[in-house]
Amino acid sequence: MVILNLSNRPLPRRRSILRQSAGAAGIALSVALFVPSAQAATIYPLTIENCGQTVTFDAAPERVVTIKSTATELLLSLGLGDRIVGVGFQDGPLPDNLAIDLPVLSDKLPSQEVVLEAEPDFIYGGWESNFAADGAGERPTLEQLGVATYVAPAACRSVMPPKLTFEALFNEIGEMGTIFDVEDAAAALVTEQRATLSSIQPDPRGLTALWYSSGTKTPYVGAGSNAPAMILEALGLANIYADVPEGWTSASWEAIVDANPDVIVLVDAAWNSAEQKKTLLADNPITSQLDAVIHQRYLVIPFPAAEAGVRNVPATADLAAQLGALDFGQ
Repeated sequence: MVILNLSNRPLPRRRSILRQSAGAAGIALSVALFVPSAQAATIYPLTIENCGQTVTFDAAPERVVTIKSTATELLLSLGLGDRIVGVGFQDGPLPDNLAIDLPVLSDKLPSQEVVLEAEPDFIYGGWESNFAADGAGERPTLEQLGVATYVAPAACRSVMPPKLTFEALFNEIGEMGTIFDVEDAAAALVTEQRATLSSIQPDPRGLTALWYSSGTKTPYVGAGSNAPAMILEALGLANIYADVPEGWTSASWEAIVDANPDVIVLVDAAWNSAEQKKTLLADNPITSQLDAVIHQRYLVIPFPAAEAGVRNVPATADLAAQLGALDFGQ
């Protein structure tokens, strides 16, 4: 097993190896949607606005730390795996088409000390909360140390993003393409994802759905403004928590039973698997009476594909196939 080391600098001491097989807010490069085409080379210095911060790149980043699976997978999808010198807080295994050995700084959120030990010139965070004094470091502090930072726009909280759309995700891909001067790779990826998205036909039956992310006594569910809402809408499913203007929200089993959703989307996480969720729903005297539980009308999505990122489009296509295979006795 080989650790990628792209410079003559020694690799950080505190790391293990991860072998994996298995809106516009913050987007200021253009006022238009990202449209794939033959792209010109990036001109540096490049200055962008990202989640309330101004970030300047004097050149394409060479040593990158990614935090959260969404950040790692987007860079890998652009062919930038050789720039990644450390990853942290990965939510699950990489998909087979992106599987690569990467140095792991921490299974959870790495500290600033550990991150800086990797000598990055860029840190790409999947959530704004990754950049905290007790985490990877605050963004202004990292900037003073010569480390550029970026927050996935859908996960920004300093500047509240609008309801997530696939176009916003394509914009993020395009922005990463510009930052790293790989615009053609970004354009090709967006073209591929647009084609996949256009092939998905919304279900016409007017079905309702619950997006069950985590939780036992108090379920944590997909609400009306982030990846769960975007994916459910593309599937033609009416989210029973669509009127909550958040990405996710705490719910109650009693309210879920009252809504009696036709379908339940189960987020499959290592710490709370889809099978564990099925068992809980079947054993709970309240939820065991749900039609979706009685008839096993479940759709399953891996946790890394359940947050805003490059896996949302293929995951939506997979969920559409699962939905088409469900039996509603018609």
